[in-house]
Amino acid sequence: MLGWLAERSGADTLLIDGTGAVVPSGRRPRYTADRAVLEAVRSGVRELARRRVGSMAVDVHGHRVFLYPLDPPSGPTTPVLVSVAPRSGTDGLAPLLADAVSTLSLCWKAEHAERLCSRAESAEGRAREAALHLLTHGHIAAARQASETLQPQLPETIRVWAVEGSPASRGEIARRLRATAPNAWVVPCTRYDGLLIVLAPAPVQVASAGPPSPECAEKALGVCWVGVSDVVALEDAATGYAQAFHALVAARHRAGGRAAFGTNPDLVLAIGSAVTDWAADFLAPLRAHSARRPQDPGSVELLATAASWLSSPSQATEDLGIHRNTLSARLRHIARRLDLDLDRLADQSALALALRALDSPYLTEHLGRTPGAAPEPGESPLRRLDDLLARPAVTQWARTQLQPLTATAQPSPLARTLTVWLHHDARVEATAAALSLSTTAVRKRLARAETLLRRSPLRSPADRHDLWLAHRALCLAPAAPEG
Repeated sequence: MLGWLAERSGADTLLIDGTGAVVPSGRRPRYTADRAVLEAVRSGVRELARRRVGSMAVDVHGHRVFLYPLDPPSGPTTPVLVSVAPRSGTDGLAPLLADAVSTLSLCWKAEHAERLCSRAESAEGRAREAALHLLTHGHIAAARQASETLQPQLPETIRVWAVEGSPASRGEIARRLRATAPNAWVVPCTRYDGLLIVLAPAPVQVASAGPPSPECAEKALGVCWVGVSDVVALEDAATGYAQAFHALVAARHRAGGRAAFGTNPDLVLAIGSAVTDWAADFLAPLRAHSARRPQDPGSVELLATAASWLSSPSQATEDLGIHRNTLSARLRHIARRLDLDLDRLADQSALALALRALDSPYLTEHLGRTPGAAPEPGESPLRRLDDLLARPAVTQWARTQLQPLTATAQPSPLARTLTVWLHHDARVEATAAALSLSTTAVRKRLARAETLLRRSPLRSPADRHDLWLAHRALCLAPAAPEG
């Protein structure tokens, strides 16, 4: 519109918003390049805002400046249409500008409304993401409080969906999901472009809460990949999120692009109530820690730091809102308190299991967390972990996890690669050197292994800890072959 006015009138036509920013007409300025004329324009804009009149004309150095605030006038924030032309060439310009003001006002209102809508959507997305972050870190009461103003209300039981499409299509997929599943939470993920996290009520009803299975969402979702978790309690949203993500890994390699998580039971349930006592003993030095100074982290912060880092090492600083040096210092302190080497995958896996066992709603619901016998004096928690992993139920759990790679009598190249990778603390370079392969070949094998296992050893939230525990359990099984 501004360009058309400039072409039609031959004048410099500008739109100045309330911040003083100028939207050019698309042509190089001729008359407003004069400093005196430009100062007259700025002065006229200020005077127009002060007087709150409908229009103004100012003569300066043989030029005439027309100023029209966009309708309705609302003070200094109202954009102003400014046109500058030689005084001799302004015949008929004033009526033309007066007619254009209404169209420009409508355009500005529409753009302003779009900006406000975009801000509101962004704020809502951030709020939902913050609530999801609280959920996945076990702060259920805080998550409920943060979500009180958002609709719908968080359900008691959920099924988590991980929906991945192209970054350009994520907004459209989110809109379709909200229309198809109005009772579900749709949260854009800031970690990965194109990823949406959906918290759908369970059991899902087609009429009210959305599709009951990924296949029924085909028309609503379009071209994308979908991973769906088991039904979990809201308190176990972290488990549901991890399950959905690992199902998404399998979905990427399926023709339909849909997959559901199907590797129950949970390891904590497979071990039984004894895992609670082991976890309490394992974490006792950390839970007993108290900060010496107000700015030092307490036991709760250290436990949250460990959980966030184990789940997603590259995102821990962002999730926790701390500097990477602060994260490193906290991890060193955790390692000293627990007498662990957090560079070793074995110690990482033990810590991950202890954190999960100590705060598992599954354990509370199904096992009652009955205290067991106290550990023997001087008995190592890691030694006791081997006793837990050697249980028949855990052995069966481990075989279920690794069965796609261990179905044959002879170890497959994928199984061999995964074993060496776990042995070398999930380091690709060391694994490549041990197998005399390139790092690219190792990554390709691990990618094929994750397709079969429906677990993601590389991308966060990585499942390398469960894979290590499963592998360790099979090594401890009575029928395990030598070596």
